[in-house]
Amino acid sequence: MRFYVLLVLSFFSVSAYSTELIYTPVNPSFGGNPLNGNYLLNNASAQNSKKDPKAGKSPYSDSSSLDRFTDTLESRLLSQLLTDVGDGNDGTLVTDDFIVNILDVDGTLTITITDAVTGELSEIVVVGLNPGN
Repeated sequence: MRFYVLLVLSFFSVSAYSTELIYTPVNPSFGGNPLNGNYLLNNASAQNSKKDPKAGKSPYSDSSSLDRFTDTLESRLLSQLLTDVGDGNDGTLVTDDFIVNILDVDGTLTITITDAVTGELSEIVVVGLNPGN
């Protein structure tokens, strides 16, 4: 009998070893590892089946190849016109949507933009340019 009592007491006298439970968040917004951010965002985006009804379409989504080519060509011509003004030349660019007139007089650059549809006129004046440059 004594043996059983000693055996039972030995079970209760053994000390238990344990550590504290430490919570480590996963989400970087709550103190988690910042490297988890992309992973969590990509998972959330992949699961999101909702579409924003107010989101507009890309301006190039419905345009044809010809429209995109025309836009690129107009941009290139306008860039060339501004480069020519830097060389001391004046110029005008006329498109279906607008008319751009650039004039450089003694270092004062005047850019006049006319909306071809409404006739609205905008003028930009830049003073202090070197006429030689």
